[in-house]
Amino acid sequence: MNTKILSYAILLLLILTTGCNNTPKPKQKVKQTKVKNDTVAVDSSKVTKKEEKFVLTEENAIPFFYEYNKTLKEDKVKITTNLGSFTLQLFDNVPYHKANFIYLTKKGYFNDTYFHRVVKNFIIQGGNADNRKTAKKRGEIGRYLLPPDTKKGHKHHRGVISMPSSENDNPHKLASPYEFFIVVTKPGSYHLDKDYTPFGKVIKGMDVVDLINRQPVDEGDWPKQNIFIIKAEVVK
Repeated sequence: MNTKILSYAILLLLILTTGCNNTPKPKQKVKQTKVKNDTVAVDSSKVTKKEEKFVLTEENAIPFFYEYNKTLKEDKVKITTNLGSFTLQLFDNVPYHKANFIYLTKKGYFNDTYFHRVVKNFIIQGGNADNRKTAKKRGEIGRYLLPPDTKKGHKHHRGVISMPSSENDNPHKLASPYEFFIVVTKPGSYHLDKDYTPFGKVIKGMDVVDLINRQPVDEGDWPKQNIFIIKAEVVK
């Protein structure tokens, strides 16, 4: 009897021992690897806003040219045409017109425009063209007029460059800033003095100005063959 009890005790011990060895182990934590996104972090402090284009208007043109003129050290512009070139020297005491002409020159406005009006023994007028490129340039630079500045002692002598007034309703003779005319009359056309603003003079190449004035024109003073302003540039 004691032998049976001993046998049962041994069997029970074996069962308990085997059960302990099969205890499940805790799950291992899997080390997770973070996946980087394709996006790149941007330092907002280094982001610069796209500058808005500056456009001249009736309200800002005069203050702008007043300040712009203070920065100018140049006063000469060379005009190259398909008939030759000539050089202008601009008057220092006509600040708005001088600054305007140099500003437009540096913007490349006059390039590829025409001498579109030629009045025999009187003037040649340039700065316009009937193409989309010129209209686009005007739109990008702005819409504005300049006030006359006729009391600085300058006369419309032969070789003087001046600015025509706008063709719009314009009782005050405000100047059309994109165009200019050069006097070829000997000794000058002084009846223009009270209405238009002389702002410079031809100092080299007056023979080219005279050549342009001799070109054939139609009844509206338009040259029969286009007279191109190939390039206008500020020179020393």
